[in-house]
Amino acid sequence: MPISSINPATGEILETFVADDSTAIEKKIECARERFLAWRETAMAERARLLHRAAAVLREDVERFARAMTLEMGKPIVQSRAEVEKCAWVCSYYAEHAADILEKEILPSDGSRSYARFDPLGVVLAVMPWNFPFWQVFRFAAPALMAGNTGLLKHASNVPRCALLIEEVFTTAGFPDGCFQTLLIPSSSVPAVLEHPHVAAATLTGSEQAGSQVAGGAGAHLKKTVLELGGSDPFIVLADADIDKAAATAATARMINTGQSCIAAKRFIVVEDIAESFLERFVSAMAGMCVGDPLDEETEVGAMAREDLLLELDSQLHMSVELGARVLTGGSRLDGPGAFYPPTVVAGVRKGMPLYDQETFGPVAAVITVRNAEEAVRVANDSEFGLGASLWTRDLDRAEILAAHIESGSVFINGLVKSDPRLPFGGIKKSGYGRELSHYGIKEFVNIKTVWIA
Repeated sequence: MPISSINPATGEILETFVADDSTAIEKKIECARERFLAWRETAMAERARLLHRAAAVLREDVERFARAMTLEMGKPIVQSRAEVEKCAWVCSYYAEHAADILEKEILPSDGSRSYARFDPLGVVLAVMPWNFPFWQVFRFAAPALMAGNTGLLKHASNVPRCALLIEEVFTTAGFPDGCFQTLLIPSSSVPAVLEHPHVAAATLTGSEQAGSQVAGGAGAHLKKTVLELGGSDPFIVLADADIDKAAATAATARMINTGQSCIAAKRFIVVEDIAESFLERFVSAMAGMCVGDPLDEETEVGAMAREDLLLELDSQLHMSVELGARVLTGGSRLDGPGAFYPPTVVAGVRKGMPLYDQETFGPVAAVITVRNAEEAVRVANDSEFGLGASLWTRDLDRAEILAAHIESGSVFINGLVKSDPRLPFGGIKKSGYGRELSHYGIKEFVNIKTVWIA
């Protein structure tokens, strides 16, 4: 079955690729396994040299990589460039720190000497999404390769060119054949790859349904998985918040990547005392964003990645309106070609509406008014998801107390939720399990081995 790359801003087919058949898949898995046996013996200094070179390759060809992202999934070109730079950063971070992180840890025991060492697991399958087509892959690949694993990438089917370019980055940087390979396969081929005896573990970033399927398949074969799934992140604004800054940041937090981000703020929970003031500023910031051609330097909001995603978001909005929600700006797709939807703010959202109960993946912000901070935390936790949360208040001592009660993988106080190579990233509940990034992430795909000496 061919895999097509379609520009969501125009609807035109960019390229068509031939999917890997079973013979090609088997050859790549065998190559990854054979390379692993040698790669795990490669000195950390040499791994670091190659990863530093990968960072340089990204920076040297940033325009080509950024353009590929923008054309395949509609991301504004300025954001695509920033994504390439972030990928270079994560490569540099692990090239500089992995050796220290993975140094054996001396531990006390009844032996004359005992320690924990961190050995790679083997071939790791990465099932990755389209919304951050470079970053999601590199935040897995950089630590996994530095730990001594090899990687197989099954990317989202609407970003095949990005998948091949990522493989090209590692090849150009000088990584040996088999260290990192792309599988051009449909989702239906993933179970067979996952059950292959040479595949040791898997990581997935994507939907709850996709995560459940991969976790189930891996579990049947007792293989390690890390899942980063959906999110319905709360953005809590308390009565003593800096409203101007909160509203401006709220618009950015919702609209990054045209609202198509797991950690985008989606439910804006505002204490009623300042709700009117916040809404006035928030609506103004959202309505003032420039929507247009993703390749235009002035564009802040590009096309949604696929037509079906736009239709699903529009359905969630209109079902909520039928139940009493109010559209304050935006609210319907833009005329003309392409999957364009304007920045939209919806007030009066409450439990039982799709905008409250479900994840919304696009440029729609749901505003929920509450009486006080305690109710705000309760509403924030009233979700199947638990990826990130943003809390706005001038009382930092109180903020830390409230943060301890928010059910999420991260809480950012007076700032938008973001991923950072230095900080652990991941969620709880239906947002998944395990952690990426920081020293926690690199240890997800290692064997923490005890060595005891009499």
